Amino acid sequence: MELGGVLLKFEKSGGLLPVIAQDYETNEVLMLAYMNELALQKTIETGKVHYWSRSRGKLWLKGETSGHVQLLRALFLDCDEDAILVKVEQVGAAACHTGHISCFYRKFDGQGFVPQGKPVFDPKEVYKK
Repeated sequence: MELGGVLLKFEKSGGLLPVIAQDYETNEVLMLAYMNELALQKTIETGKVHYWSRSRGKLWLKGETSGHVQLLRALFLDCDEDAILVKVEQVGAAACHTGHISCFYRKFDGQGFVPQGKPVFDPKEVYKK
């Protein structure tokens, strides 16, 4: 896929590129996900971040179930043209489906991974099935 005169290397990675989502104001890393060409196109067209769900095998608008959408504020491509960084405005309580603000909420303390902070919402209430 060509974008802004650059050929993104989707084919080198099975059609998916890793995407880091980062808060555009605080620079906190919120999550890692994947985009295919369609997800990137929809993100650019709508200004709302879309990903490719590997587990569900489908396009996914971040926040379509929870309401915790990510508004695109900036998009960056790495030097190898095979990884994306999106700076987002996280609308809603959190980016992580566990209820934490960031998916990277567990810190290794030398012996194990220790949760940092408390969830800001109850996933059972948000993701009722």
